[in-house]
Amino acid sequence: MDNGRIKALDIECFINGGCTLDDSELVTEFLILKLENAYKIRNLRFRGRACLTNLPSNTAFRGFGFPQGTLVTESCITAVAAKCGLPPEKIREKNMYRTVDKTIYKQAFNPENLIRCWNECLDKSSFHNRRMQVEEFNKKNYWKKRGIAVIPMKFSVGFVATSYHQAAALVHIYTDGSVLVTHGGNELGQGIHTKMLQVASREFKIPMSYLHICETSTATVPNTIATAASIGADTNGRAVQNACQILLKRLEPIIKKNPEGAWEEWVSELSQKEILKDFISSIRGYKAFMDWEKGEGDTFPYYVYGAACSEVEIDCLTGAHKKIRTDIVMDACCSLNPAIDIGQVEGAFIQGMGFYTTEELKYSPEGVLYSRGPDEYKIPTISDVPEEFNVSLLPSSQTPLTLYSSKTTQSKFEPALEFIEVAQKFLQ
Repeated sequence: MDNGRIKALDIECFINGGCTLDDSELVTEFLILKLENAYKIRNLRFRGRACLTNLPSNTAFRGFGFPQGTLVTESCITAVAAKCGLPPEKIREKNMYRTVDKTIYKQAFNPENLIRCWNECLDKSSFHNRRMQVEEFNKKNYWKKRGIAVIPMKFSVGFVATSYHQAAALVHIYTDGSVLVTHGGNELGQGIHTKMLQVASREFKIPMSYLHICETSTATVPNTIATAASIGADTNGRAVQNACQILLKRLEPIIKKNPEGAWEEWVSELSQKEILKDFISSIRGYKAFMDWEKGEGDTFPYYVYGAACSEVEIDCLTGAHKKIRTDIVMDACCSLNPAIDIGQVEGAFIQGMGFYTTEELKYSPEGVLYSRGPDEYKIPTISDVPEEFNVSLLPSSQTPLTLYSSKTTQSKFEPALEFIEVAQKFLQ
C-alpha cells in the first residue's frame, strides 16, 4: 500500500574512522541508538562500522553521531514521500511516535511533548500557508526556486555508560556571606557556570551577586567526568544542589532561632559556632546500561524533543542559496535559563547548517588535506543566518526526571536537521 507508512528499514552505516579508532566506536554506538529519530518503524535493523582509512582519526563533534544518523533516516523519509507521491511532512506524521511506546532498544518513553513541539512548530511557522506561497513563487520564477520543510526531533541525552553520569561539587560559604562554587563541569560556552550559580542562588535563596564561580580544577574537585552528551548541567547541577542542601541543614538551627535575620547574620553566627561552612558533594546519576547482544537496554535518562521549519531559496544558475526563515520549537521543560537555552539552539542551528551545506574536508588520494584554511573550508558567517529566525521553548512542560524539571539544550546541534530535506531537494 502506498499510504506512506514504513513497515521495515535496514540500514548499514560505514564511518570514516581514520587511522586510529579514537571516538569512532562511541559515535557509531550513538548513531545506531539514535537512527530512528522520532519515528516508530516496527521492523528495523541498524548496523554500523568504523572503517580504518589513510586519513587522520576523528574525534566527536556536537551531536555525537545523531546528525549523521538522522540524515540517513530523513533521506529515507524523503525517498518514501517521492515514491508515494505524498508531501514529506505527511510521511513524517504517519510514522511518528504518538503514544507511550518503546524505542528500538526497548526503552519506554512518552512522546507527548514531541507531538506538541510538532504541532506548535507547524502553527508558529504558518507552514501550510507558506507552502502554498512557495509553490506560487516557484511557478513565477524560472531561475530561482524555494523550498520549505519541517522535521521533528527526538534526542536522547547522556552516555550509555553509568560511570559518566556522576559528578562532584565543592561549595564554600565565607563569613561575609559570599559563596564560592566549584564543580566538575567545563565551561565550553554553553553557560554551565551561570547555571551552577543559579542552582546555588535558588537553594540558598540569595542574590546572584553573592555568588562566585571557581574555574574547574582537579585540585578542588578531583576525578571529574567529561562534559559531554548534554548532561553537564544535569549531573553537576545535582552535585551543587546536594552540597548547598547539606550546608543549609547546618544553618537550620540558626535560621529557626532568628527567622527574620539576614543571610549575613546567619553565616556570621555559623562561623562563631565553629561549624564547617564548606562541603564537597559527590552524586551518582542515572544507571544506564545496554545489552548489545539482545539489542535492548535502559540507556538514556530522558529525551529532548523539538521540531523545526525552514524556508530556503536557491539560485539555479550558481547554486548559491539563502535562508529565508527558520522556526524552531524546543522542549526544555522548566528551563533554568531561557536566554542561554535559546542561544544554544540558535548557535547549534548555524553549526548544523554549515555541517550539512558548506563545510567539507577535502583530501588528496594520498591523504593530504586540501581544505586547510578559510579559502577552502567554508564555515557559516553572519550573512548565512536566516533573514527571519524564531526560536521558542515549549510552554507548560515539565519532567520529574531532571534538576528543577529542566531539560538540557547544551548539545542541540540537532535542530539543524530540519535543513536536510530542503538541501537535498534543491542543492543536489
